[in-house]
Amino acid sequence: MAHPHKDTRLAKFVSKRIDELKGVKNQAEIAAQAGFTNANMITMIKQGATKLAIDRVPDLARALDADPAVVLRLTIEQQLGPVAARAVDEILGSPISKNKRAWIAELRDAYDDNDPHVTRKSRAARRAIFGK
Repeated sequence: MAHPHKDTRLAKFVSKRIDELKGVKNQAEIAAQAGFTNANMITMIKQGATKLAIDRVPDLARALDADPAVVLRLTIEQQLGPVAARAVDEILGSPISKNKRAWIAELRDAYDDNDPHVTRKSRAARRAIFGK
Protein backbone atom coordinates (compact mmCIF):
# COMPACT_ATOMS: atom_id res chain seq x y z
CA MET A 1 0.00 0.00 0.00
CA ALA A 2 1.29 3.47 -0.87
CA HIS A 3 1.84 6.03 1.88
CA PRO A 4 1.61 9.38 0.07
CA HIS A 5 1.05 11.33 3.29
CA LYS A 6 3.64 9.64 5.51
CA ASP A 7 5.82 12.73 5.74
CA THR A 8 2.99 15.10 6.66
CA ARG A 9 3.09 16.78 10.02
CA LEU A 10 -0.33 15.29 10.81
CA ALA A 11 0.85 11.71 10.31
CA LYS A 12 3.87 12.39 12.51
CA PHE A 13 1.73 14.12 15.14
CA VAL A 14 -0.79 11.25 15.33
CA SER A 15 2.00 8.70 15.59
CA LYS A 16 3.71 10.70 18.34
CA ARG A 17 0.47 11.16 20.34
CA ILE A 18 -0.28 7.43 20.13
CA ASP A 19 3.20 6.70 21.49
CA GLU A 20 2.72 9.26 24.27
CA LEU A 21 -0.62 7.71 25.25
CA LYS A 22 0.78 4.16 25.61
CA GLY A 23 -0.23 2.84 28.99
CA VAL A 24 -3.21 5.20 29.07
CA LYS A 25 -5.10 3.92 26.04
CA ASN A 26 -4.29 1.75 23.08
CA GLN A 27 -4.79 2.43 19.40
CA ALA A 28 -8.07 0.48 19.26
CA GLU A 29 -9.46 2.60 22.10
CA ILE A 30 -8.32 5.78 20.36
CA ALA A 31 -10.03 4.65 17.16
CA ALA A 32 -13.27 3.84 19.01
CA GLN A 33 -13.20 7.18 20.87
CA ALA A 34 -12.64 8.95 17.55
CA GLY A 35 -15.70 7.21 16.11
CA PHE A 36 -13.88 5.04 13.61
CA THR A 37 -15.62 1.70 13.11
CA ASN A 38 -12.38 0.26 11.74
CA ALA A 39 -9.39 0.62 14.09
CA ASN A 40 -7.12 0.37 11.04
CA MET A 41 -8.07 3.94 10.11
CA ILE A 42 -5.78 5.20 12.86
CA THR A 43 -2.95 3.07 11.47
CA MET A 44 -3.63 4.38 7.97
CA ILE A 45 -3.59 8.01 9.19
CA LYS A 46 -0.41 7.66 11.25
CA GLN A 47 1.38 5.80 8.45
CA GLY A 48 0.23 8.36 5.89
CA ALA A 49 -1.80 5.95 3.78
CA THR A 50 -4.87 8.18 4.02
CA LYS A 51 -5.79 11.75 4.88
CA LEU A 52 -7.90 12.72 7.87
CA ALA A 53 -11.28 14.16 6.87
CA ILE A 54 -11.78 17.62 8.35
CA ASP A 55 -15.12 16.63 9.88
CA ARG A 56 -13.27 13.97 11.92
CA VAL A 57 -10.90 16.49 13.54
CA PRO A 58 -12.86 17.18 16.76
CA ASP A 59 -13.40 13.51 17.61
CA LEU A 60 -9.83 12.48 16.80
CA ALA A 61 -8.44 15.42 18.78
CA ARG A 62 -10.49 14.37 21.82
CA ALA A 63 -9.39 10.75 21.43
CA LEU A 64 -5.74 11.83 21.23
CA ASP A 65 -6.12 14.25 24.17
CA ALA A 66 -4.94 16.96 21.79
CA ASP A 67 -6.11 20.47 21.11
CA PRO A 68 -8.58 20.50 18.18
CA ALA A 69 -7.02 23.69 16.77
CA VAL A 70 -3.65 21.98 16.46
CA VAL A 71 -5.18 18.92 14.77
CA LEU A 72 -7.23 21.17 12.46
CA ARG A 73 -4.18 23.18 11.42
CA LEU A 74 -2.25 19.97 10.60
CA THR A 75 -5.26 18.48 8.79
CA ILE A 76 -5.71 21.58 6.63
CA GLU A 77 -2.03 21.41 5.76
CA GLN A 78 -2.36 17.72 4.88
CA GLN A 79 -5.53 18.28 2.83
CA LEU A 80 -4.37 21.35 0.90
CA GLY A 81 -0.59 21.20 1.04
CA PRO A 82 1.69 23.61 2.90
CA VAL A 83 1.49 26.48 0.39
CA ALA A 84 -2.32 26.54 0.26
CA ALA A 85 -2.49 26.07 4.05
CA ARG A 86 -0.31 29.17 4.50
CA ALA A 87 -2.71 31.09 2.24
CA VAL A 88 -5.67 29.97 4.37
CA ASP A 89 -3.78 31.06 7.50
CA GLU A 90 -2.97 34.41 5.91
CA ILE A 91 -6.60 35.04 5.02
CA LEU A 92 -8.45 33.49 7.98
CA GLY A 93 -5.75 33.35 10.60
CA SER A 94 -4.26 30.23 12.04
CA PRO A 95 -6.46 28.23 14.42
CA ILE A 96 -5.06 28.71 17.91
CA SER A 97 -5.12 26.30 20.79
CA LYS A 98 -7.13 26.72 23.96
CA ASN A 99 -3.87 27.32 25.81
CA LYS A 100 -2.96 30.21 23.52
CA ARG A 101 -6.49 31.59 23.87
CA ALA A 102 -5.96 31.50 27.65
CA TRP A 103 -2.74 33.53 27.26
CA ILE A 104 -4.59 36.06 25.09
CA ALA A 105 -7.30 36.33 27.76
CA GLU A 106 -4.58 36.99 30.35
CA LEU A 107 -3.09 39.73 28.16
CA ARG A 108 -6.51 41.29 27.64
CA ASP A 109 -7.08 41.26 31.39
CA ALA A 110 -3.64 42.70 32.12
CA TYR A 111 -4.18 45.54 29.65
CA ASP A 112 -7.87 46.16 30.44
CA ASP A 113 -8.85 45.05 26.92
CA ASN A 114 -6.64 47.71 25.34
CA ASP A 115 -4.45 46.86 22.37
CA PRO A 116 -0.86 47.03 23.67
CA HIS A 117 2.09 47.38 21.33
CA VAL A 118 4.92 44.89 21.56
CA THR A 119 7.79 46.80 23.10
CA ARG A 120 11.34 45.89 24.05
CA LYS A 121 10.21 45.63 27.66
CA SER A 122 7.24 43.35 26.88
CA ARG A 123 9.41 41.22 24.57
CA ALA A 124 12.05 40.91 27.34
CA ALA A 125 9.32 39.89 29.81
CA ARG A 126 8.05 37.22 27.41
CA ARG A 127 11.57 35.90 26.94
CA ALA A 128 12.07 35.79 30.71
CA ILE A 129 8.92 33.67 31.05
CA PHE A 130 9.46 31.32 28.10
CA GLY A 131 13.23 31.36 27.76
CA LYS A 132 13.21 32.37 24.08
